[in-house]
Amino acid sequence: YTDLYDFAPVGYFSLDENGLILEVNLTGAALLGLERPHLTNRRFQVFVAPANRPAFHAFLERVFAGPEKQTCEASLMNEGHTAFWAGLEARSAITPGGGRKWCRVAVIEITARKEAEEAHRRIDILAATNRQLEEEITRRQAVETAFKQSEQRAHRLLAQSHQLQKKLRQVSHQILLVQENQRKEISRELHDKVCQLLVGINVHLAVFSKAAAIDPLNIRRTIVPLRRLVEKSLRSVHQFARELRPASLDDLGLIPALRSYIDDFPKRKGLQIQFAAFAGVEALDNDKRTVLYRVAQEALTNVAKHAHASVVKVVILKARGGVCLEISDDGKAFDVGRLVSAKWTNRLGLIGMRERVEMVGGRFSVVSVPGTGTTIRAELPFGKNNRRANRPENTPTNT
Repeated sequence: YTDLYDFAPVGYFSLDENGLILEVNLTGAALLGLERPHLTNRRFQVFVAPANRPAFHAFLERVFAGPEKQTCEASLMNEGHTAFWAGLEARSAITPGGGRKWCRVAVIEITARKEAEEAHRRIDILAATNRQLEEEITRRQAVETAFKQSEQRAHRLLAQSHQLQKKLRQVSHQILLVQENQRKEISRELHDKVCQLLVGINVHLAVFSKAAAIDPLNIRRTIVPLRRLVEKSLRSVHQFARELRPASLDDLGLIPALRSYIDDFPKRKGLQIQFAAFAGVEALDNDKRTVLYRVAQEALTNVAKHAHASVVKVVILKARGGVCLEISDDGKAFDVGRLVSAKWTNRLGLIGMRERVEMVGGRFSVVSVPGTGTTIRAELPFGKNNRRANRPENTPTNT
């Protein structure tokens, strides 16, 4: 039994209540690096690392406080000042006869286990750190992706802005050209027609004045051509005013004004124009009726200039909450998508029509199909602030 005790794989120490070593086996002496005679009557706390001594004192107090087995882990220092971790298990005992208290402490070296636990703890810390790094990388990648998308969107918006600015400049130039052409046309009309008629009237007045002085009885015959010139001047002025804005639109309404314009369409050139209208269109306010008139006027002009059509249908339909004007032809088609291109500026009339319709809360659309023709649609609500597009009904109630 003595050999089993001395050569056990566990160091055994007998300690009193103050930690004094009463007895030790050979394994325990080898753990501390001293011979057994040099260990007895020394306090075990001397071999405990200073940082662990408070825990060791608390361990001894628990051991001597009751019969239960107590455990503790502490860092020990051997005689060569080499530190190692040890697991301590102890149970109090009493010398037969009621002598002093002592305890048997089993000491097991657990340095390898503690190092493994420390390595595992470090691995856990590294894993947690790696997860945080991965999350941070993922977050930064998401931020970078969002930034790139935002940058691309900003570039697209900038390009669209430049395109819109370029288109706006071209439209402004085109508007100026149109205004200048209109002024030239007005000037030419005034000069070629009205001015010549007024000059003719002036000449006839001079002739009339001389004739009246020479032959007063011939006044009636002399005044006839003068009256004809005056009547012709009035007709020219009325026609000129009607082309600028027909009085029938304000006096009679949209339907008579459109019918008169279609009947007197100066650019017909064999073009057959069919007209049908919903009488309720006259319930629109004056601004909206003017918009429909200008859309029809510009659409018919475009058909005569570009479509090479033979038949045009102008129809005003009843729609939910409003009316719909449709101008369709059987002429050649064009690419509607190019209307939004800044490079295509020869369709200012279509842009003007869209602006007019949207200005009064309506919706404008163009459909052009090769082999079928082109349909221009303008939908206007009866209400002042209703911008909702209305789907037209199929049949006009008045033709």
